[in-house]
Amino acid sequence: MNKSRPVRLPKNPEPQAWLAADRSLQYIADYKPFNMVDGEGIRCSLYVSGCLFNCPGCYNKAAQNFHYGTPYSDELEDQIMKDLANSYVQGLTLLGGEPFLNTQVCLRLVRRIRAEFGNEKDIWSWTGYTWDELMQESYDKLQLLSYLDILVDGRFLEAEKDLSLQFRGSANQRIIDVPKSLKENRVIIWDKLIR
Repeated sequence: MNKSRPVRLPKNPEPQAWLAADRSLQYIADYKPFNMVDGEGIRCSLYVSGCLFNCPGCYNKAAQNFHYGTPYSDELEDQIMKDLANSYVQGLTLLGGEPFLNTQVCLRLVRRIRAEFGNEKDIWSWTGYTWDELMQESYDKLQLLSYLDILVDGRFLEAEKDLSLQFRGSANQRIIDVPKSLKENRVIIWDKLIR
C-alpha cells in the first residue's frame, strides 16, 4: 500500500494581520553585491531577516528568523549605494526573509536609490504575498510596492517546484511589471518572461 505524504503548505495571513512595525527587528540576513541570479543583469541583493509564511522547502530557512544576521546600518546602506553606482550594475534586489515585513529597512533604501539614481537602476523584490493580497495590505507595503519595477509574487509551493523556471522556484509565482500593473489596476506579467 502506497501512502502519499500529505502536502505541506505555507501560512496564509489575513489582510493587514502581519505588520512590519510589529514584527521587523530591522536585521539583515545577507548582502550580496554583483550577482547574476537574483533578477536580470548584474545586481546587488539585500536579504532581510524575518518571514512568517514558513514555506515548506524554503531555500533560505535561516532568514525566516527575525533575529537572524545583523542590524541594518548606515555603513551597509552606504556600501550598497557605492556598489550600485558602478555602471555595470543594473539594480537592486530585495529578498529574504520577507521584504514586505521589513518595510522600515526596504523603504529607507529604495527611497535613497530613487533620490540618487532616479530610474537609472531598477528595483526587484521577491515576496510571499500575492499581488491581490498586497492590494489589501497596509500603507507601508503599498508604498514599498510603488518603488518597485519588478515583483516576483506568491509563496513557494513544493508541489509546484520547477527549477527550470526563470527567476522563480514554483509555477504559481509570477514575475510582475509593477509600474504597468499599478497603472492598469491589474497584473501585467513582465514582457521578458521566457518560462
